[in-house]
Amino acid sequence: MNNKFDVVIIGAGSVGGPLSYFLAKKGFKTLVIDEKASPGQGSNKAAIGGIRATHSSPGKILVGLKSLEIFRNWEKETGDDIEYYEGGYAFVTYREEDKKSLKELVKYQRQFGLEIDFYEKEEILNIIPGLNPEGLLGGTYSPRDGSASPLLAIESFYKHAKKYGAIFKFREKVTGFETDKEKITAVKTTNGTYYADIVINCAGGNAAEIAKLAGIELPVTPDSHEGGVTEPVERFVNPMIVDIKPEKGSKNFYFYQHKTGQIIFCLTPDPPIWGTDLRETSAFLPMVAKRMIKVMPKLKYIRVRRTWRGVYPMTPDGNPIVGFKGYKNFLQLVGMCGQGFMLGPGLGYYISEYLEGKTSEEIDNILKEFSPYRDFGVQELLK
Repeated sequence: MNNKFDVVIIGAGSVGGPLSYFLAKKGFKTLVIDEKASPGQGSNKAAIGGIRATHSSPGKILVGLKSLEIFRNWEKETGDDIEYYEGGYAFVTYREEDKKSLKELVKYQRQFGLEIDFYEKEEILNIIPGLNPEGLLGGTYSPRDGSASPLLAIESFYKHAKKYGAIFKFREKVTGFETDKEKITAVKTTNGTYYADIVINCAGGNAAEIAKLAGIELPVTPDSHEGGVTEPVERFVNPMIVDIKPEKGSKNFYFYQHKTGQIIFCLTPDPPIWGTDLRETSAFLPMVAKRMIKVMPKLKYIRVRRTWRGVYPMTPDGNPIVGFKGYKNFLQLVGMCGQGFMLGPGLGYYISEYLEGKTSEEIDNILKEFSPYRDFGVQELLK
């Protein structure tokens, strides 16, 4: 039967793309369905490209480390340049309460083997000379974190997944499921019906909508964020710089210099902008520019080329949802909270191992921490 698969993945984005690669490489007959015209046309193309393992969630740390390993070795293993650059991450602080919490977090992160430390004012200025020294108290720096191009990466995962036999169906919208008492037996789309042993929801901002088609409620809510990019300039900063202090209209902001020289930046709006509206706003650029120039004054001389808007599929606690729910073969791999690009490859690797029947302490910890049935009341600090 040509329309019978081991696995049907719904969504060809930051999570579904890498997952299809790892499953196909292991020999799973894999189908990926996406309503867009090509891979990565949802939240992936709006991602700014940061990749880190420096989280406050143990599961995210494990997944982030695996993602960094995959990205770091990708060009060597495949020959594809995805513009990976190991510039690190720096969480800078101008408030005593943030300094205290970051120093405590570093102690915890180092228990997982992360290469990270807190640096006092003069030390962090040696690492990032362009920072505004006025009021600066210091910051964390993790040199092994990095960045890559989301568009080049998803295209490469897609290409290599196809090489290993994965089939992609674009411009097909999932319209429903065929089920028996315990399992989803088939996925119905606008173009046909596909039978599968395992169905995986990787639908990003549409994850809750897909789950509802199977009668399942998922606490995943789209939240609109804006980003932007400047003209390319000669390199003058290495790490992604994150300022976690809230200001009027925003919780935090972050920016970095991409491998090709552009400054790419984003801001977390406060209050959140719930929904899937992808129209840029007139408020974003003045707000984020003011914050960026305050932290790094020399940025005022660089011209912005464009801004855009994407969706963060948010969960109540800031952690992904990973596990079977509703039907014993309906796997949820959703709610990346704007971190799908950095978590997708690691999750794809571990879930492919899990579906192959392998077990490990890492897999057990990830499935337990990200369970769909967990208590969603505990917030992650650096979500």
